[in-house]
Amino acid sequence: VQLQASGGGLVQAGESLRISCDASRRTFLPRFLSWFRQAPGKEREFVAALKWNGGSTAYADSVKGRFTISRDIAKNTVYLQMNSLQPEDTAVYLCAADPSLIESSKRSPNRYRYWGQGTQVTVSS
Repeated sequence: VQLQASGGGLVQAGESLRISCDASRRTFLPRFLSWFRQAPGKEREFVAALKWNGGSTAYADSVKGRFTISRDIAKNTVYLQMNSLQPEDTAVYLCAADPSLIESSKRSPNRYRYWGQGTQVTVSS
């Protein structure tokens, strides 16, 4: 397993949670390392992306201003800090990475080659 997501849990609306993606066992240098989420019965959707070289970020409109993606290069770990969580944020959150993804494809889940197993985030109202 090259990517390992952790840190999910059950929180109340308005609370915060930080989830992590451990990429220390990867055997490639990622171009992008990103978070997606998938709620029951829904398609996998883009949440946030981080460009490994340079650290630039991008967010889905639905989380912009509430979520922050960051990294610890020494730990080979990417984080997703989620503030002001709402019930509609409830989903399995998955980290994904790819060594050759082009900029214009960073929001497309089917363009990522490597996926972690996901961590459940549940927000109660």
